[in-house]
Amino acid sequence: MCLAIPGKIVEIDGTNAIIDYGGIRKKASILVMPDAAVGDMVIVHAGFVISKIDEKEAQKTLSVFRTIDEIR
Repeated sequence: MCLAIPGKIVEIDGTNAIIDYGGIRKKASILVMPDAAVGDMVIVHAGFVISKIDEKEAQKTLSVFRTIDEIR
């Protein structure tokens, strides 16, 4: 099972982006989404940015994850 957690692109260097997941930063390729830009909220799978996500929807998803974490 894959879990898609929204992250924000904070830096782009060529075909790679640095994605911020609430303070944890990871590198991902933007080869699949070459129009991705700094500030975009995105979904990453297997090291590739595969889609952009609306900021409002991303915040809803992140809120659900925070709630689940609080319950545990």
